[in-house]
Amino acid sequence: MAEGLLGRLSGRGASSKTGTDKNFEVALSDEEWRQRLTPEQYRVLRQHGTERAGTSPLDKQHGAGIYHCAACGQPLFDAGSKFNSGTGWPSFSAPLEQAVETDTDRSFFMTRTEVHCRRCGGHLGHAFEDGPAPTGLRYCMNGVSLDFHAGETPPESAPAGNAPKKERMTAAELPGSILSFRCHCERSAAISRQRSAEGLLRRSAPRNEGM
Repeated sequence: MAEGLLGRLSGRGASSKTGTDKNFEVALSDEEWRQRLTPEQYRVLRQHGTERAGTSPLDKQHGAGIYHCAACGQPLFDAGSKFNSGTGWPSFSAPLEQAVETDTDRSFFMTRTEVHCRRCGGHLGHAFEDGPAPTGLRYCMNGVSLDFHAGETPPESAPAGNAPKKERMTAAELPGSILSFRCHCERSAAISRQRSAEGLLRRSAPRNEGM
């Protein structure tokens, strides 16, 4: 009853598509989500509920690893971006690249930035502008929306501009046709220099004038 009232106040019904009609990569029916998720996960992830502060063991989890979406398994946050916000919910300063999306949430007569999984649209929590440097953001997440994989590391991508440089080829590595052309050019240049020098000597030699 209370949940239904809150749902009406927030303008969100069961199996809402996060405020839009967007189709996500992982799209299940409402019944399929109910079968896959626990009742509490379904309430938060699919009905945009909020778990009670301080109830998630992930709030006190400080080990290295990756936090995934509990609904579809999408990697969301690196534990390196997690910090103690003192709110009672797991908080992060930044998500992994291309992991989450945001939407404007105008429920409960306020405007907030809602955060959901990019892959399935599952509701994760909200983002606030009171986080630590360097982002200044606090991604306040429901622990029940997350699945922690201890010891996992995020995939590494090669930084731009770090591609190995191609070394200059040696003469021995040059194809035969290119090497022959290069030798031809070098011989032509040598002959040209020799002829220039001979012409200079002829011009500077004393002439034998007639009597």
